[in-house]
Amino acid sequence: MNAVNYQKELEKIIDTLDKNSIKKKLLLHSCCAPCSSYCLMYLANIFDITVFFYNPNIFPQEEFVKRAGEEIRLIDMLNAEYGYAIRYVEGKYDPETFFDRSRGREREKEGGERCFLCYEQRLTMSAEYGKEHEFDYFTTTLTISPLKSAAKLNEIGSRVGKEFGIDFLPSDFKKKNGYKQSVELSAKYDLYRQNYCGCVFSKRESLEREELKK
Repeated sequence: MNAVNYQKELEKIIDTLDKNSIKKKLLLHSCCAPCSSYCLMYLANIFDITVFFYNPNIFPQEEFVKRAGEEIRLIDMLNAEYGYAIRYVEGKYDPETFFDRSRGREREKEGGERCFLCYEQRLTMSAEYGKEHEFDYFTTTLTISPLKSAAKLNEIGSRVGKEFGIDFLPSDFKKKNGYKQSVELSAKYDLYRQNYCGCVFSKRESLEREELKK
């Protein structure tokens, strides 16, 4: 079976939109400012975007606050520079729900089932919020990462979207040099780029890798 090209699926949907009508409302779940930078530049002229910063996995809380602040700073800069009207909504920081889902999987390598459960938690909350606030679509910046499975993210997003009755916008934002452009935009706007995904387990792996280099 051929793998689905989610970038092409996204382009097909964009091509069906009436450019002369009111923009469709998109709830964009964001994991951090660097990952959202390219996604926002790509989508802001097409959709009416609200960024949803819901990441209970981030450890410690000071890191969550720092990443949230960078997201807000980026949105303010893009709105000022390009005349966008991107909005920001912050979900509750509830790390205990992440730890509950991760119990028994603490020593799993990053990129496995523990991460999939984390994706599901964040996308479920995004779908719930999107439906409640009458968005037309929701999606996530997570697919821009070369370390994350776009197939799994799209599978989960599509499933929870159907459960809540809101369309999931397919994506693979790393395509067409999306990740490379996010790195360039991060440099342009002097964004804080973290060296671990977010959770205490990925932080531990990052520290272990650094120790091995010594």
